[in-house]
This record gives sequence, structure tokens and C-alpha cells, in this order.
Amino acid sequence: MQTILGAGGVIGDALAKELINYTTEIRLVSRNPKKINKTDSLMSADLMNATQVNKAVEGSEVVYLMAGLPYNIKTWREKWPAVMQNTIDACKKHGAKLVFFDNVYMLGKVDGPMTENSPLNPNSKKGEVRAKLNHMILDEIKGGKLQAIIARSADFYGPGAKNSLTDSLIFAKLAKSKKPSWLLNDTVKHSFTFTPDAAKGTAILGNTPSAYNQIWHLPTHRDALTGKEFIKICEEAFGEEKGYQIMGNFMLWAGGLFVPIVKELKEMAYQNEFEYLFDSSKFEKTFNFKPTPYREGIMETAKSYQ
Repeated sequence: MQTILGAGGVIGDALAKELINYTTEIRLVSRNPKKINKTDSLMSADLMNATQVNKAVEGSEVVYLMAGLPYNIKTWREKWPAVMQNTIDACKKHGAKLVFFDNVYMLGKVDGPMTENSPLNPNSKKGEVRAKLNHMILDEIKGGKLQAIIARSADFYGPGAKNSLTDSLIFAKLAKSKKPSWLLNDTVKHSFTFTPDAAKGTAILGNTPSAYNQIWHLPTHRDALTGKEFIKICEEAFGEEKGYQIMGNFMLWAGGLFVPIVKELKEMAYQNEFEYLFDSSKFEKTFNFKPTPYREGIMETAKSYQ
């Protein structure tokens, strides 16, 4: 049995489709889970409830923690450590291996490419939470009490990625013939992970015994684009040339007064103000995997909106 905790998101759904290549025993766990494959089993659970998480993990060989919590620092501080502890405890009790789908907030601002060896150096409150989660897993691995993988993704884009920054600022707007936006600096290169690649990579890692007890960067094409280049291809994909607006620091500050999520984004502004380069060469070399080129991924994403 392979179990997805926090099923239902764009990566979780895509992961379920990939896991069917390895097993027909897939358990999807969330508050209101829905089948992706005909053979999926469903279980309703609150990941804040240790008893329910324990029951959800029971009988699992591999557990994928794919949960997404509301983008709010208070919620993250209160709930993420509890969700992680419940998951770790359940995996240890039942002898299940853990794959945690993570981002790069805990690395803070990195000069040059982000790699698996980049130190945990958060410079944001959300980054501090993610660093804590990493330490919780790494300490268990070091103590020999848990087999686990931390699988990191860059910011992502792709079909169905409705809660992504690329969706709200670009794809959804162009789909409605509206002018897209970009955050802060459109002249620096910014890596994005294509969601189907992220899901495929996560499934490969979870089903490769030798991949455990390591950090992995999920496959992401190395030829990162600037905001200007990214939007230009998006406009070609939609057949729309609307131009675009830059959301500067003042717009972020002003927007944060009225829109809570914009306020939450402000501390992460460094990711868009400076180069954001994600290196997945370790994964690519190990698994002979070629990430989807940006033009191909953008075209496929745009097609999904039509």
C-alpha cells in the first residue's frame, strides 16, 4: 500500500496517476478524498488528529506527505509541526517509509543555484517553519529511526495548478484575455518546476529504495527564463499580446492592506527580486531524466485552460 496524505492538490492528484505504474494499492487521505484511479481506496482524516493519521498510515509501505495548509504564517506555525509529528510517529509505528514534498523556503536567499547541499538559512518566517520540518525529518533519519526522503520543488506551473503564482498572475488572466502580471523584477531568471515532472519525480523517488535518507531536488529544466521571457511564451501560447504589469514593492504593500495572501507574499519577495535558480542535476543524472523544456510545458499548460 502506498498512501498520499493530503491528497487532492494538483501534485497529489498527478502523483496518484503516476503511482498506478508501481502499484494498484493506493490510499488517498484528506478531509474529502476523491478517486483518481479506479482502484484507489479513500480515507477521510484530519492530519492534525494523531489517531486518524495513525489509522491512515497503518498498512502502508510508503507514505507521501503532500499536504497544503492555508498560506498564513500563524496557521503554519500552529499546524505544520503537529502534522509532521503525527506523520513521523505513524510511519515509525507502522514501519512505513516517508516522502515529504517540500519547497525551498528554508534555504533563504541563495547566490547561485540552489542544490541539495545548500545550507538551511531561512530569512523569512515561513522559511523558519520549513526549516523546522526539515530538521524533524533529518533528526529521525540520523537516529536511524525513520527511512525518509525530502523531495523539494521550485515554484511550479502546469495543468491544474490553480493555486500557483503563475496561474493567478499569468495563465488565468490570459485565459480571460486580461493583462498578466509579474512580481517585482522581470529581468532575473526564475526556475519553475513543471507539475507533471514533479509528480513523476516524486513517484520515482518513493519507489527507489536507494533514494531514501537523502534530500532530492525534483526535475526542473535548467534553462530558467526571466519574467519577460516567460510571459512572452505564455502570450504566444494564448495568442494574446496584452503586455504586462510589474507588481512592485508599493503594490505589494498596498495590496497587503486589503488582500491577506498578498500580505503573506511580501516576506517572500526576495524570491522574485533576485535570481532564483534551482538545480536538479542530481536527480537528472541518477535517473537519466530530462525535465520538460519551458516552451513545451507552457504550451501544454495553456492548452489545459482552453
